[in-house]
Amino acid sequence: MALSIAIGIVFTAATLVAAKDSLHPLSEEFISLINSKQNSWKAGRNFPLDTPLTHIKALMGVVKNPLSPKLPAITHDADLIASLPENFDPRKKWPNCPSLNEIRDQGSCGSCWAFGATEVMTDRVCTYSNGKKQFHFSAQDLVSCCTECGDGCRGGAPSTAFQYWKNVGIVSGGQYNSSQGCRPYEIPPCEHHVDGPRPKCNGLDKTPECLNKCTAGHVEYKKDKHHAKAVYSIADEDHIKAELYTKGPVEADFNVYQDFVNYKSGVYSHTSGAFLAGHAIKILGWGVENGQKYWLCANSWNNDWGDKGYFKFLRGQNHCNIESDIVAGEPDLDGL
Repeated sequence: MALSIAIGIVFTAATLVAAKDSLHPLSEEFISLINSKQNSWKAGRNFPLDTPLTHIKALMGVVKNPLSPKLPAITHDADLIASLPENFDPRKKWPNCPSLNEIRDQGSCGSCWAFGATEVMTDRVCTYSNGKKQFHFSAQDLVSCCTECGDGCRGGAPSTAFQYWKNVGIVSGGQYNSSQGCRPYEIPPCEHHVDGPRPKCNGLDKTPECLNKCTAGHVEYKKDKHHAKAVYSIADEDHIKAELYTKGPVEADFNVYQDFVNYKSGVYSHTSGAFLAGHAIKILGWGVENGQKYWLCANSWNNDWGDKGYFKFLRGQNHCNIESDIVAGEPDLDGL
């Protein structure tokens, strides 16, 4: 009898674990499970329950290409590192850089790798000039024309995107339907999230054609190309902080698990759910919340996702590999 009861208890426990593992990642039960297991961040509904997981995974477009360039690593002075503040938000240091407040929308395209890159490039023209110069780099130009970066809307490599910036150059271009710059983004925003004003997303968009010409009324395409003087990688928490503090945002990518898509607030750390894909984002700054160190990050899933498009991510532990592939560069300000 005792043996039968013990077997029954083990079976029941295993069944409960299996049931938790099989929860739909957008279900209220899964969201409740996340919140019950920790108190450092809050999960809530971002994506409608009927959103296909294939659509969500398609938004995460980081591919690991063995042919991608290994960018040189830079380090920062120990005295600078020792003087860094506990919290840093670049929007306060560079108040005349509006792009630091911009949340872009990649639409139904796995172009996060290009968005993270062009957001950083755009910010750095402003930070390097201390707000005197602005140039909104075109995610569309990078997605469509950098064939060596990957496969456009089906993914690309951040390091190759920065090498392309240096070697080939990227033209200007604003958000969809903005008429800003040479090549505005061509893929329309769609409503990834609940209760938003945008049209419903309908599957992955095809990568738009690479057109070596600007929209009507803009300068010649070749004349609008702007480059980097140098591109590089940064490793180690302290050196990443010093880079952010002195030069501006960087691009990072990390391993996304099912719980991340439900992020609402707080300092994210992986709690529940299976691996989905690699995703690229922009790191702006850092801080400490309730004793937990975090990176301040901007996503490119429009401002309905997460904390108005932003999120905080556990810092200093290379959590989900977020600190293992940091890339950035120095803009060439000549001609701007």
